[in-house]
Amino acid sequence: MTKCNAERKFFQGDFFPFLKRRKIKADFDGGNVTGDGGVLLLRQVEKRLGLLKRMGRVLESVDGRQRGKVVHDALGLLTQRVYGIALGYEDLNDHDALRHDIAWQTAAGKTEKLAGSSTLCRFENATSVRKACLAMMEVMVDVFIESFDGPPEELILDFDNTDAEVHGGQEGRFFHGYYDEYCFLPLYVFCGDKLVLALLQPSEDDGAKHAGAVLKFLVDKLRRKWPAVRIVYRGDSGFARKRHLRWCERNGVDYIVGLAKNNRLEAELTESMCDAEYLYQRGGGAESVRLYKSFKYSAGSWRGVERRVVGKAEFGPNGGNPRFVLTTLGGEPKDIYETFCARGNMENRIKEQKLGLFSDRMSAHSWWTNQFRMLLSAAAYILLEEMRSRALAGTRLAKAQVETIRLKLLKIGAVVRRNTRSITFHFSSACPFQDLFWRIASIYAPP
Repeated sequence: MTKCNAERKFFQGDFFPFLKRRKIKADFDGGNVTGDGGVLLLRQVEKRLGLLKRMGRVLESVDGRQRGKVVHDALGLLTQRVYGIALGYEDLNDHDALRHDIAWQTAAGKTEKLAGSSTLCRFENATSVRKACLAMMEVMVDVFIESFDGPPEELILDFDNTDAEVHGGQEGRFFHGYYDEYCFLPLYVFCGDKLVLALLQPSEDDGAKHAGAVLKFLVDKLRRKWPAVRIVYRGDSGFARKRHLRWCERNGVDYIVGLAKNNRLEAELTESMCDAEYLYQRGGGAESVRLYKSFKYSAGSWRGVERRVVGKAEFGPNGGNPRFVLTTLGGEPKDIYETFCARGNMENRIKEQKLGLFSDRMSAHSWWTNQFRMLLSAAAYILLEEMRSRALAGTRLAKAQVETIRLKLLKIGAVVRRNTRSITFHFSSACPFQDLFWRIASIYAPP
């Protein structure tokens, strides 16, 4: 369609002020220019991990489409969608323009235009997705196992829930009193910064309802690979379920979980709380005072079984703050409590999932489509975390959030030239993170 010359002239940037007698012009006629040149790095990481390749095989195995009529295969659709999430494109509509970007086509292993939003929407809502979700979770665990260069001595598996607010009539939505909203209650399992598994759950159930089954699945799989590895189950008081504790004790799995306060527990800590208050007042109230105590405790529902509890007696500007941890671990009470507190890092990783990778975008009606979207976000996180933990270790972005990695290394403008012999990316000479770009490219270069 021919564009009107007058309209074209208006959008030439006539409203920009002069700079030293030079007229400033602007248009969108630059040709093959991309703002996502760093998508090449995601392609490099994926080539090494093979995460999407294996997930794609799972999806291909349940793909009910007629092979001879398929233009966009499952791997290509999966790759396009996960890269889009990693680069900040949460809406499928964005792909109607991105499908023409040569950088995106190159990263997805294509030389022709990619799928549009309607094709991607059908892909997410396919009935075959239900069959594939559990197999894709197993692929995630396999990739986690392969991320270790050798057998680890100990693995601490952090379990936690978060809310995923919904605003429509999605399948499985319920009102949750604690969050005061209609939501889902996803379960995440991390080991350090590494995402092990992500499972969507309805908010009507106990948040730890499926934690036991997930723990058993992970322990069985990890011990098949590393029979001697020590596994520790860690979570807040919501995961201190008696059936989980008994299973851990029967199967040689250690645990360290929060324990809700009650009168009996607080009575055990009375003397330590008085000492903490005395030391706080004596010190002039400058800093909170924390004292630790270990003791045996048996809840009424434990049928006479005594377990070790570590109590923290803290007194500060806001008064007393006693806390309790239930554990099978040995060692000094202070060390045990600090080991428990380290689980707070997981909350930052969940925040990255939600704010940076849109894992709480549950706008589909189907339950399994929303579970699939959660796995797409998880896959994007695994790629970015692999880049951060391996290629960016020891650099100024070693502790960067995924949004920062995206901004500094993925959202890089480039002029792209493609012919029958090569595809060339011309990045800006003024890019401030050239050294890190080449560092990542070289680490994941083919052998």
